[in-house]
This record gives sequence, C-alpha cells and structure tokens, in this order.
Amino acid sequence: MLKRLWTYFSIVFGGIIIASGFNLFLIPHHLLSGGVSGLALIIGYFTPLNISIMYFVLNIPILLTGWFKLGKRFVGLSILSVVVTTLFLEIIPVKVVATEMLLSSVFGGVLVGFGTGLSFRVGGSTGGFDIIGSLVTKYRDFPVGSVLVTLNAIVIMAVAYLENDWNLALASMASIYVAGKMVDMLHVSHIKVTVFIVTNQTEALLEKLLKRPRGITKIKTQGAFSHKEKDMLMTVTTRYELAELKQIITETDPHAFVNIVETTAVMGQFRKN
Repeated sequence: MLKRLWTYFSIVFGGIIIASGFNLFLIPHHLLSGGVSGLALIIGYFTPLNISIMYFVLNIPILLTGWFKLGKRFVGLSILSVVVTTLFLEIIPVKVVATEMLLSSVFGGVLVGFGTGLSFRVGGSTGGFDIIGSLVTKYRDFPVGSVLVTLNAIVIMAVAYLENDWNLALASMASIYVAGKMVDMLHVSHIKVTVFIVTNQTEALLEKLLKRPRGITKIKTQGAFSHKEKDMLMTVTTRYELAELKQIITETDPHAFVNIVETTAVMGQFRKN
C-alpha cells in the first residue's frame, strides 16, 4: 500500500516539476523541450491554440500505442503524468524567473529531466517521446535519456532550420541535453552490475536472493592464505535493484566479502523489466 502511494505521489510530483520547468523557465523565453511537448510549444508559440491542451491531445495516439506494447500499468501511470502536467500547465503562471536564456534553458532542463526521471524510476513515464524511448530500450540496451536526446534533437534542428533562429535552437538543445542527463541519473535500470559475494552463509543468502527475478551462480572457492573453502555467489542485476541486494547481504551475512563491478553488456537471458 505504501509503495503504491509513493508511486502515485512520485508521478504527481514529477508532473508538477515538469510543468514548473515549462512555465517558469522554457516558455517565457520561447525555448523548446523537444518531442511531443516541443511540438505543443511550437504550436502554442505560433498559433492561438493553448499549449497545455495541445500537449494533452498530441499524447493521446502515443499513449494508445503504448497501451498495447508496454503494458497497462506503465501507460496508466503515464496517463496520470500527462493529466497532472496538463493541469499544472494551466495552474502555474508563466513567469520569467531567470532573465538569461542560457540559465533558463539549463534550469528548465534540470526540472523537466528530474520530473521525467522520477516518473521512470517508479515505473511510469511522462508520455510523448518517453513512450517511444521506452519501446526502444525494451528491445535494445540503450539509456533512456540518450534515446530521448536523439529524438528531441531531431525536432529542435528541424525547427531551427525552418525558423532560422540558431541561438534559440542551441539553447533548447542545451535544455534537452541536461534533461536527458537528469533522466539517466534517476532512471538507472539499464545499467547492469555483476556482484560477487564470498560468504559463509550460502544457504541463508540463497533462500532470500532466489526470491528476486535474477539468476545466481554458485562457485566453489578457496582462500589462498587460509586454504579454507568457501562459496562465491555471482549474479547480474541492475543499478536500480542494487540497493535492495546490498541490504539483503548486509542483513544475512554482514561479514561477507562483496565485489561489485559495472557490466558492459549481457548476452543470453536477462530480464530487463
């Protein structure tokens, strides 16, 4: 119950943060964020149409596609994020916080990236190109933030070419770059680590670790100095799950020797979600 409440709180808070990034930093300087939100901003800048309504409308077909490809829970949380962001785009006033365009692009990117990464971390998204990015990373081990930067940069470059305003384009690209990096800082499930555990409490550890959705290999080892035989457990997990794994090891065998190394790639069966 508490986990579910935290998930909903994170999605709502993330949506508020994203709307704040738009209305307080990006929109006052006519900066773009890329993706579906960028398209909504472009329409709002050059037509009488409302940005928040266009943001909601443009997300509908992408959310419907994600519903069938990514699962109902993920898209359900994404819908909640889109609704909250749309609502707070109307509530939060458009106000100039930083007069410098570059400062606004950086801080706007930080807020948008933080809100997006927070939504990803609890199993949702903010709709738009986030859905497309999730579709890509579901089948390929690419960082979500990097995928979003690439997709969004295409939109920015196209607008810069059409409008012939490269200062605006470069500031907008800085914003989406910062946002992408913020997403990758918070959403770390694509980063794999290999954990080696040398322990005297093999069975007790296996009883707890085998309840997790990760395979474990048991290797017989011998201490070079003591010549005592021990078991070494090896498992590959994600950075997101690492905190839980470390807690289990500490509670079960606080004297275990643990070596954690980042894994470049994994071949074979590995559960990604």
